[in-house]
Amino acid sequence: MTTTTVDLLRPVLADLAVVVRNSDGHESAPTPCTELDVAQLRNHIAGWLTTFASGFADPEGRAEAAGAQVPPAAADAAAAIRSAADRLDTAVRSGADQRLLYLGESPMPGQMAMSMILWEYIVHGWDLAVATGQPWDPAPEAAAVSVEFAPNMLTDDYQGPGKTFGPRVETSADATELEKLLGLSGRDPHWSAPA
Repeated sequence: MTTTTVDLLRPVLADLAVVVRNSDGHESAPTPCTELDVAQLRNHIAGWLTTFASGFADPEGRAEAAGAQVPPAAADAAAAIRSAADRLDTAVRSGADQRLLYLGESPMPGQMAMSMILWEYIVHGWDLAVATGQPWDPAPEAAAVSVEFAPNMLTDDYQGPGKTFGPRVETSADATELEKLLGLSGRDPHWSAPA
């Protein structure tokens, strides 16, 4: 049986819901996403996953407003992630990734969107976990798939100083797949919260 993107994504989202739930009490802590603290990152994670899930669940592939707002409490954000993960899983297993997904008026091939979601949530899971002192250990296969996908999206328009993704961070020859993905995504795999 072939492993699909949704097969790789499901455990990432399950682990992410746990990290989000356990982030309670760290709301104002900094994260590797320098413009977002823990509370803002949590809302970004849950809100965008809700948006993606609504788009895949919609028969025409049209998502709700980008970055839907979710309740700010950690438990509520974790519940929103679990609910969105279930909706996304059901829709994709019914073939929704074979059509276009519309975020506003911008269409994106469904399979490309799924690859982007996998990459984004592996990286943001790490962002939130490291900011709150929690473990983050996605399957190496999931990270490896994202290592292959991410460079296609990280064009000069999106990566560099002052852009959505910071400049690439060099990683060692023996870096794990997760460390490689973090470096590609402009994250220092050895980041820690300022003292």
